[in-house]
Amino acid sequence: MKQTPLHSWHMRQSANMAEFGSYEMPLWYPSGAKSEHLAVITSAGLFDTSHMSVLTIHGKDSRLLLQRCFTKDLDNCIGPKKNELVAGRCVYGLFLDEQAHVIDDAIVYQFATDSYMLVVNAAMGAPIAEHLRQHSKKTEEVTVTDLTDKVGKMDIQGPASTRILSRLLANWQAVFDKMIYFSFKGTFDPHLLSAEQVHLQDGTPLMVSRTGYTGEFGFELFVAPEHIQSVWNQILTAGKDEGLIACGLAARDSLRAGAVLPLSHQDIGAWPFMHNPWLFTLPTDTDGGFSKQFLGAEALLHPGESMWTYPFAGFDLRKIVITEKSYVVDDQGNNIGTILTCATDMAIDRIQGTIVSLATPEDDGKPEDFAPRGLCCGFIRVNRQMEPGAQVTLTDGKRKIPVEIRTDVRPHRTARKPMAAMLP
Repeated sequence: MKQTPLHSWHMRQSANMAEFGSYEMPLWYPSGAKSEHLAVITSAGLFDTSHMSVLTIHGKDSRLLLQRCFTKDLDNCIGPKKNELVAGRCVYGLFLDEQAHVIDDAIVYQFATDSYMLVVNAAMGAPIAEHLRQHSKKTEEVTVTDLTDKVGKMDIQGPASTRILSRLLANWQAVFDKMIYFSFKGTFDPHLLSAEQVHLQDGTPLMVSRTGYTGEFGFELFVAPEHIQSVWNQILTAGKDEGLIACGLAARDSLRAGAVLPLSHQDIGAWPFMHNPWLFTLPTDTDGGFSKQFLGAEALLHPGESMWTYPFAGFDLRKIVITEKSYVVDDQGNNIGTILTCATDMAIDRIQGTIVSLATPEDDGKPEDFAPRGLCCGFIRVNRQMEPGAQVTLTDGKRKIPVEIRTDVRPHRTARKPMAAMLP
């Protein structure tokens, strides 16, 4: 298994380690996955995400290639008015094949009209780079570079993130000024020119992106690999009094499930990308068609199979371990589909039938003494269309767990909160 630059730190902390995407990664630390999950909701958590792959695309035809291969229409994707992607902004979307099956999901960052960065999943740098090269025309001027294992990355997530980073960043007021959701500042690589440089007080250059994979307010940080251990330790020290703790993949999984965020190759994968909660990644226009041509578009317009993917939430913290023996059952006892993800969001519970979070204001129904037990949640893929509120049963052949089809799971998530409300 491969290792990130922080592997030795994880081992010294007695992290529970396991293989993920060909890397040996921490699942949780002695604090436990529940404590790590709750820290992100109430204070902050720090995740090692250097296993993610980074690519760069340069050349005057870079945008043209991305328009052909990436689902989002870069000319119509930012904000309610669907403005074009510009320098300093980033956008989430997919790479599909001709059958509209998901190769991987990604975030595209624009440094200039001829310079972009992609972040894809672990072990997907080479496949996505090859996919882009295959679909680049010989007459086009574009260079795709796979920077797998050449970029240090960590995510700080939670409402205390700005307070913690403000203690380390040089000129933090300028960094956080007008930093809206899915924007970024700075660079970890001098070849990726950025209008605004970002440094720690010790001079370390870094890229700060207001994104993440938890549904909560926070940042993804990119640094050169030789700086990552120093930056990691500085952040942990700066956040000690705020309740910041290191978090593993288990908390990352339960947080993203409660935030209705898919795991590539599990919730989206080798089947047509349709009838799911993430269709906002497609370049739909006002007429219900597509605003551009892209790989997979034709297959989406002429679908074959009909399966639907839905988020769900349970009524207690019990969950089903996903194996070849687990499936979804309707009220007649029929097997109607598969369980894609089943995790437990430990920050939520039901109060008189309504799901409430630790982040829910008391004025919106959170009891003063609220102590959530947690609810199972995740995604199912079934052979019929269902309405929110409908109930199905998850089973492994022995245990049965009733769950409710939802449009959303964990309420009052903070990812989109105005920066002004999160400043120190």
